[in-house]
Amino acid sequence: MIVEEIMNTTITTLSENNSIAEAIQVMDEKKIRHLPIIDQNQQLIGLVTDRDIRDATPSIFETEELKQELQNPLKMIMKTDVITGHPHDFVEEISAILYEHRIGCLPIINHNRLVGIVTETDLLRTLVELTGAHQPGSQIEVRVPNRTGMLHEISTVIRNKNANIQSVLVYPDKKDEKYKIIVIRLQTMNPLALIEDLKKSGHHVLWPNHPGMPS
Repeated sequence: MIVEEIMNTTITTLSENNSIAEAIQVMDEKKIRHLPIIDQNQQLIGLVTDRDIRDATPSIFETEELKQELQNPLKMIMKTDVITGHPHDFVEEISAILYEHRIGCLPIINHNRLVGIVTETDLLRTLVELTGAHQPGSQIEVRVPNRTGMLHEISTVIRNKNANIQSVLVYPDKKDEKYKIIVIRLQTMNPLALIEDLKKSGHHVLWPNHPGMPS
């Protein structure tokens, strides 16, 4: 999946000459936490977040000073070293960028113009959609050797039970690099018979593993 499939294209922006007070009002009205700052050519020149505003404004108890500070232009507090992405970047890549740099959003640039923005919320929503976690179903976790063909073996057992797979995730076993964990979400509310078939085929089902069930 690429970024242009999940990015927000209706972007709220301000200019560097807008005041901090205006940014606060816009962010409150739009219920957003990130404001890209653009020039007259729609080119990104900065970014302001709710944290930038909190850091730049004094305590609410300092009333007179607060009023003066809120009239300062955004160019005084905006970040100019903004990390950006491209519409054709992979979602996994930008997720890694947000994680590594500990940032909450990524403006998306195409031909030097701001065309979208991706936030942590967008990525979480995408994860939910890709995994099918918002749909009725059940989840099975199987620990398998890290070798070719294991996913095929698991899916064959599932096919023989006429179960429908909603999503598949694979991640390394942190305890032993020789193994991986296959997480399968199924369009069935009762996977017990399938679990028994997986175990009979010699597979190690980690979840669900109810009391009394053989491992």
